[in-house]
Amino acid sequence: MQNDKIIVGLDIGTTKICAIVGRKNEYGKLEVMGMGKAVSDGVIRGIVTNIDKTVSAIEKAVAEAEEQSGIDIRVVNVGIAGQHIRSSIHHGSITRQSNDDEITVEDVNRLTNDMYKIVIPPGSEIIHVMPQDYIVDYEEGIKDPVGMSGVKLEADFHVITAQTNAINNINKCVRRAGLEIENLILEPLASSLAVLSEEEKEAGVCLVDIGGGTTDIAIFYDNIIRHTAVIPFGGNILTTDIKQGCMVMEHQAELLKTKFGKAIAEEANPNEIISIPGLRNRAPKEISVKNLAHVIEARMEEIIEMVHTEIITSGFQHKLAGGIVVTGGGSQLACVQQLFEYMSGMDSRIGYPNEHLGKGKLETVKSPMYATTVGLVLSGFRALDERENRYNEKSLHKPVQGKSISRKDLTVPKNFFNNMLEKTKKMLIDDFDDKME
Repeated sequence: MQNDKIIVGLDIGTTKICAIVGRKNEYGKLEVMGMGKAVSDGVIRGIVTNIDKTVSAIEKAVAEAEEQSGIDIRVVNVGIAGQHIRSSIHHGSITRQSNDDEITVEDVNRLTNDMYKIVIPPGSEIIHVMPQDYIVDYEEGIKDPVGMSGVKLEADFHVITAQTNAINNINKCVRRAGLEIENLILEPLASSLAVLSEEEKEAGVCLVDIGGGTTDIAIFYDNIIRHTAVIPFGGNILTTDIKQGCMVMEHQAELLKTKFGKAIAEEANPNEIISIPGLRNRAPKEISVKNLAHVIEARMEEIIEMVHTEIITSGFQHKLAGGIVVTGGGSQLACVQQLFEYMSGMDSRIGYPNEHLGKGKLETVKSPMYATTVGLVLSGFRALDERENRYNEKSLHKPVQGKSISRKDLTVPKNFFNNMLEKTKKMLIDDFDDKME
C-alpha cells in the first residue's frame, strides 16, 4: 500500500534548498511529515556553482526534515532547472513482425526507449522522453495504442535535455550529502503536478513558475505536455533592480520587494513613503512606494513579454482555455496576477499546492513558494504507480512458447461451463447404466 511508502522531494533552488518528507493518507492525499530548508548560496540561476556550499545547505535542509518527520532520509527525488534546459519534438517509429498480435506495453516501451538513442548536441543528456500522439498504420491521433492491431507504430515525442555538467554537479552534491537520487525531474513538470488540475491540462494551460533565478514554463494541451522553456530571470533580478534603483543594501531590497512591492505602479499610493536605516553615521533613506513599484513593474513586464513569446512559439496561443497559472515565490508579489492578465490577454490565477495536500501541521507548505518541492514528492508517488503498473502488465503478459498472453486470451468463453456440465452429466449417466447392467 502507498500508505506505507514515504517519498522525499529535494528542491535545489537559487534562493533556497528545501526538503519535504511526505506520504499518502487513507484518502490518497499527500500528508507532509516534515520539511527543512536552508539558504542557497552555491546555486546561480538553477546551476550549481559552488559544490561545498550546496552540500552544506542540502545537509542542513535534510537534517531539519529528518528531525521533524522522525525519518532517516537516504533516497530523494531531485528537481533540475536552469537556462541550459532544452526541449524539442522528435518522431519515432517501429515495425512489428505480425499484424495479428495486439500492440503490447513492450512495443510502446521499445518505441520510447529508441528516443534515448537520438543524436543530441555534445555535452547534453536526455532527462525526459514524453510521448505526444501515437500513429498506428497511418491512423493518427491515438493516445493509447496498447491492445490495437497494426504493423507500424509511430509517435511524436517531447524530448528534454540538460547539460551533462549540470547533471553531474547535482549528482555530486547529493552524493556528498550522503543521499541517493531516485529520480531527476524537470522542475516545471514537478510544479505542474502540485498546482494544475486534470481539467486545466485537458483544456490547455500555461504554467509559469517564477523562482529565484529562473522562470520555468510548461504548456499543456489535451492532457499532454506540449512545450517547456526556461527564462533566465526570476525574483532575484527584481531584488537587484531595487538595490541599484533605490541605492539600498541587498537584504533591504529583498524586504522592500516582499513587504511593499507591487507589480503595477498605478496600484501604489503616491503619498506612501518608506524610511529605512541609513549606513553608519548617515540619515535614514526615504523611498517612495510608487517609485518602488515602477522599478518592479518594468522588470516584470519584461519577464511576462518573454513568457508570452514562448506561448506564441509553442503554437498553442489560441488553444489555452485554462489560461495562465502563476506559481513559485515570485507569484506572491502583489498585483502580479493582474499584470499577467493585462499583458497576455488571458485568464490568470495564482497556483497553490493545496489540491493534493491533506490536513497537516505544516501549513507553510501550502505557499506557492513550495509548489516545486511538493510536486517532487508527488512525482515520486507517480513513478511508484508506474512501476507497479508495469509489474502488473508483465505478470499479465507472461511469455508462453514465445508468445505473450493478452487480456483477450485470458477471458473464458460464455458456453465453457455449460459444455463442461453437459459432459459431466453424460459421464455420470453412462457410469450409472454400466452399474445397472
